[in-house]
Amino acid sequence: MARRPIEGAAEIVREYAIQIPVGGFSLAADLHIPDGAASIVTFAHGSGSGRHSPRNRFVAEALQEAGLATLLLDLLTLDEEYEDRNTRRLRFDVQMLADRILAATDWLLGDHRTENLRIGYFGASTGAAAALIAAGQHPPIAGAVVSRGGRPDLAEEALHRVTAPTLLIVGAEDDVVLRLNRAAFEELKQAKIRELVLIPTATHLFEEAGTLDQVADLATSWFVQHLTPQSHQKVQA
Repeated sequence: MARRPIEGAAEIVREYAIQIPVGGFSLAADLHIPDGAASIVTFAHGSGSGRHSPRNRFVAEALQEAGLATLLLDLLTLDEEYEDRNTRRLRFDVQMLADRILAATDWLLGDHRTENLRIGYFGASTGAAAALIAAGQHPPIAGAVVSRGGRPDLAEEALHRVTAPTLLIVGAEDDVVLRLNRAAFEELKQAKIRELVLIPTATHLFEEAGTLDQVADLATSWFVQHLTPQSHQKVQA
């Protein structure tokens, strides 16, 4: 799974292995910052995944090529991951996951490398619900949200507090998740802009040829449109 090179891609991307403090423990994360980045996208994984998810790293690489910084972090500790493999409980504790996204957001706002970057969230599976909850809890901070095959329905009443431009991407053949996304889309009434996009032939994991490329292209366009300084100026005008 490799990104195709694009014209004008960022030539230098600085990479850092970091630890995000959360209470009495920390979460491992990978921070990538292209030269000249004005915004950063935090990736919220779900359903037993983490910062090494090949699908999310594929999308993150596309964002980096477009000049956006990315933060891929594990929302669970190693002990919690072990527990979750057996119980599948923690991956559905979306409020806990959202709290950890917010802890990562606080870290970004306090670190000299990222303190001036506008923040967006990219969520997959249950991580999409956590991202939307986080966006709804601090509307001024969240500049844009994208969900890939997500479960935004699990955000429940938090959907009414989301004001950030929100894009829901779903596989056209992912029948159950598509139904849940359509219902959640109707609850995103406060979002400045909202779109639900179906990827033809795609199932839940976007394993079909070319479907993940479409996800990466859509997410990149969305974040560039809504997180760049120019787009922010248009919103404020």
